[in-house]
Amino acid sequence: MSSYRPSVDNVILASSNEKDGLYEFIVHMVDGTECRVFYNRTPEWKLTNISRLQKTPCPVCRKDFICRCMESFTGEIDQQMNEGQWFEKAATKA
Repeated sequence: MSSYRPSVDNVILASSNEKDGLYEFIVHMVDGTECRVFYNRTPEWKLTNISRLQKTPCPVCRKDFICRCMESFTGEIDQQMNEGQWFEKAATKA
């Protein structure tokens, strides 16, 4: 079991399709890791996909290529997105 704990530091709205309720965010973690996170807003915010951007090695497996490690943290990241009101913050910056 990994001791890694994701901590959302900043969120940027990358793209959206408001008609279909689809949103793509770039999520920056405190440790420098960046993830592309997809949400569907219909009927409520639901994380549908997450992938780590290849800018830094994975904080879990240390690989610098595509891995699926971040998928095991979708619950924690989704909770932080909601508790930190990142949807509203990112939407107002766009």
